[in-house]
Amino acid sequence: MRMPDRAVRMRRRVRWARLPRTRRGWRRLLQVAVAVCVLALLPATWLRLSVSDRVRSEADVPDEPVAVVFGAGLWNGQPSPYLAHRLDAAARLYAAGKIRVVLVTGDNSRASYDEPGAMRTYLAGHGVPQDKVVLDYAGFDTWDSCDRAKRVFGVDRAVLVSQGFHIRRALALCTAAGIDAYGVGVDEPHDATWLAGGARELVAADKAALDALVKPDPHFLGPHENGVARALAAPPAVR
Repeated sequence: MRMPDRAVRMRRRVRWARLPRTRRGWRRLLQVAVAVCVLALLPATWLRLSVSDRVRSEADVPDEPVAVVFGAGLWNGQPSPYLAHRLDAAARLYAAGKIRVVLVTGDNSRASYDEPGAMRTYLAGHGVPQDKVVLDYAGFDTWDSCDRAKRVFGVDRAVLVSQGFHIRRALALCTAAGIDAYGVGVDEPHDATWLAGGARELVAADKAALDALVKPDPHFLGPHENGVARALAAPPAVR
């Protein structure tokens, strides 16, 4: 049904009335737009600048007792390619003597989805003894993983392992949780998956800034576990 000419003219007037009609008005609109963009990017800028000196390569990362590997999903019960690359880096760090224990943290919110268990199996197949791999079954997001590493598993110092686009957020949150950490960012091809991950980080930076400020309890805290301490105290495996 065709709208009467008068109604069309009214809608056009309303639409154009919302736009500035003077240079001064356009200048103010531009200033507001710039201010909004700056505020939106502040959390991401904070993440990048606050921990930039803590991102290292596998070769020059300091020796630390524990590596924390963050989950990145399973494909048919096996680590996704991104998660496998994180685990490969952790296995290389262990083989080089850079770390002594690996804490794998991921999602096991349902019986059919055991991310930490799959991570341990993968590491065991790549030279890391199972008794040197500790499982955190409630690492539902990066803050939960960092906070639980500190409060549940007693991790004070660690090397964090993740993709390059995520490692700064992980470092900022683990630092806020009280862990003296360095990060190894795993290189990936700059394909669609990498670009999507980078775009997601811009949004996740806002939550990260809030988590670092408020320090909320994780979704599931639970009692203290001494798995990391036991693994560190166990004699090193014969290589």
